[in-house]
Amino acid sequence: MRIAGFNLDCERLPAPLPMWRATVRAETWQVVARAISETGGRLVALWASDRTQGASGGLAISSAYALGEGLLWLDLPLAERAGTYPDLVPLFPCAGRMQRAAADLLGVVAESASDRRPWLNHGAWPEAYLPLRRETAQKGAATPRAVTDYAFVRVEGDGVHEIPVGPVHAGIIEPGHFRFSVVGEKVERLEQRLGYKHKGVEKRFTELSPLQAHRLAGRISGDSTVAYAWAYCMALESLAGCQLAGRATWLRALLLERERVANHLGDLGALGNDAAFAFGLAQFSSLREDWLRLSNEVFGHRLMMDCIVPGGVATDVAPATAASLVGQCELIEREVRELHRVYDEHAGLQDRFLTTGQVSPELANQLGLTGLAGRASGQAADLRCDQAWAPYEQLQVNIATQRTGDVAARVSVRFDEVLESLRLIRVLLARLPDGPTRGELRLPSKRAFGAGWVEGWRGEIFVALEWDGAQGANCIRRCHVHDPSWQNWPVLEHAVMGNIVPDFPLINKSFNLSYSGHDL
Repeated sequence: MRIAGFNLDCERLPAPLPMWRATVRAETWQVVARAISETGGRLVALWASDRTQGASGGLAISSAYALGEGLLWLDLPLAERAGTYPDLVPLFPCAGRMQRAAADLLGVVAESASDRRPWLNHGAWPEAYLPLRRETAQKGAATPRAVTDYAFVRVEGDGVHEIPVGPVHAGIIEPGHFRFSVVGEKVERLEQRLGYKHKGVEKRFTELSPLQAHRLAGRISGDSTVAYAWAYCMALESLAGCQLAGRATWLRALLLERERVANHLGDLGALGNDAAFAFGLAQFSSLREDWLRLSNEVFGHRLMMDCIVPGGVATDVAPATAASLVGQCELIEREVRELHRVYDEHAGLQDRFLTTGQVSPELANQLGLTGLAGRASGQAADLRCDQAWAPYEQLQVNIATQRTGDVAARVSVRFDEVLESLRLIRVLLARLPDGPTRGELRLPSKRAFGAGWVEGWRGEIFVALEWDGAQGANCIRRCHVHDPSWQNWPVLEHAVMGNIVPDFPLINKSFNLSYSGHDL
């Protein structure tokens, strides 16, 4: 692969999407990153690994970029003592929190980084505790120390005061702290503190059987269980060189589109409710409940957990069941089209939605806004269209985009995506091929790398898998999972600026980002 004059020696990963992996030196790491930034590429993920194996190996920092040709995974080996690497924040601002998380987990630090505050480490970890270092696993954890304060950025000036919200919220919601600096009701600055849901997921992957770890992937963020399970299974299948049967891939797409519809229906109701339109909440909640009940009846779980398994799927759809699914799509489509008209014509809703929480296309591009929120701000990126893998290369997905970048735009994209997913589901069921739904995986007995890349309802889910088949039963050396919320949480801080405090719940819900998928 040739980038910025470099012919990178890349390994093509045997995955259904075009993905390559290469090992580079520090100067190449920086030059390639700059070239990708200048040509419109995106940073998908950044993470660190400890590849120490006896007297060989060591620490490495890795990055994944979305290019027109596909995904490029770069590895940069680090000196064992220095553990530093060139800072990517000047080129990709969304890298900041990822770099801080890598420092917390493995002690690798970006050179010249302006923000070195801990991110996942809330001060309760033992001194010098690095949970993903192999030496830490051998020694065990020491006694935790007292929780320390976090150095929030202070805004000074006449009339400025702070409003702290969270981390514990009223209602059923995961923890996150929001520090507002306001003048009157106008928000001058918002700073987030996340990481409260950090639970050692990536470490846990290395302790599980690879053929069972898909169950952990599917529980990283419950609203994206299908997308995470598919991305993990894709990574495992790619390092095994496994080719899925056609029926299995079509059933996976069916599950993914049903997951997309379920989440959009829930969000559209919640957005109406946050704008004091309880009728919208009641109507969409009823539709979503019907949708989830049929999922439970057909697939054995309301959220379709554990339906995607290594080598295929764990469930099938009979002809009579397919007719029920199609019938529900037709009913839901009629209701959604009518509710779309109601939302568009309701003056009170439009007054709250229009111009609220705006993110311009220029700012979205600069900050790396991705997924649904990115498409509402003119970022026309959707893996189902851009890098269509089986069966999406046969479905001609229509991408939904807006350019105003406000709550109204994010609502509009949701409506459009619901209708498109309902169309896709009907096509998938009508053209579902015959054949097996699951095959066996022959995992390699040597070191290998695999990757999974799937367009979930919130945005792209990425999984990087490092494998060592010579290490016994549990051969996963490193599994990095990435949620699009890493890119989008910082953009929410900008979206709320200039708005009034009471509009924050509405703006926040219009993004609907994951705490659990982000914190891991």
